[in-house]
Amino acid sequence: MESSAFADTFDAWTDSALEWLSDNGEFLFDLVRAMLEGLYDGILWLLDLPPFFVVAAVLALAGWRLVNAWFGVLTGIALVLCSLLGLWPETVSTLALVMTATSLALLVGLPIGVVAGFLPQLDRLLEPVLDLIQTLPPYIYLLPAIALLGYGPATALIATFVVAMPPAVRLTSLGIRMTPHEFIELGQSVGITRWQMFFKIRLPFAMPSIMAGINQSLMMAFGMVVIAGIVGSGGLGETIYKAIRTLDMARSIDAAIAIVVLTMVLDRITQSAASLGKGGTR
Repeated sequence: MESSAFADTFDAWTDSALEWLSDNGEFLFDLVRAMLEGLYDGILWLLDLPPFFVVAAVLALAGWRLVNAWFGVLTGIALVLCSLLGLWPETVSTLALVMTATSLALLVGLPIGVVAGFLPQLDRLLEPVLDLIQTLPPYIYLLPAIALLGYGPATALIATFVVAMPPAVRLTSLGIRMTPHEFIELGQSVGITRWQMFFKIRLPFAMPSIMAGINQSLMMAFGMVVIAGIVGSGGLGETIYKAIRTLDMARSIDAAIAIVVLTMVLDRITQSAASLGKGGTR
């Protein structure tokens, strides 16, 4: 079979498979889309409810308490800059998208990581799967999601969820495995139960690694924001995509600045929260 004939056959099979899934799973995909968009709309509504200066003040206060006073002041100034650029609605939309996708990734990834930390066989099985997910270009995940869910926030959420989940699984599993054996033996010698062993010994030792996984999941989600703009996700990613299509370089730079501001603020805050989990000092 010639390569062109093989490609045509493979493409026809792929199209048929997607059509079959779309036709036979329409109710399921519509339900998934409605649930995802409902969750996203709810978080966006909560973030849109207070005036922009209230959200900026809350994040600035978090930066002051978790990092230092200078960072808190700079956070407030940077978020006010996003508003002055006329991009506050897009900034809030991006924040809602990242929060929703990251929350879903952690909701799935953390329990899987805990189980994988206890079961080495599962950890070895997950390793190549997670490697594959992190190796493939992120936009690859948009293609089947577009075919099954169409354009909109739901497609962006699915793709971002897939990209953000591996760090949470890996670092949670690593944290569970890093519990010193002498502490496990000490717990066994005093007769504590398995649940007590988990919550009082394993989880505290694993917390720094888990917090690092949360931080990395958040950063992976931000990395997907611009790419997700291709599918009409809204927010800063779509703003950049539209600006590039119309060669409006100034607008794209404005949106890029807002993304950098949001990424740096949440990165430093979650990093400092992770250091507190270690019991360290700022």
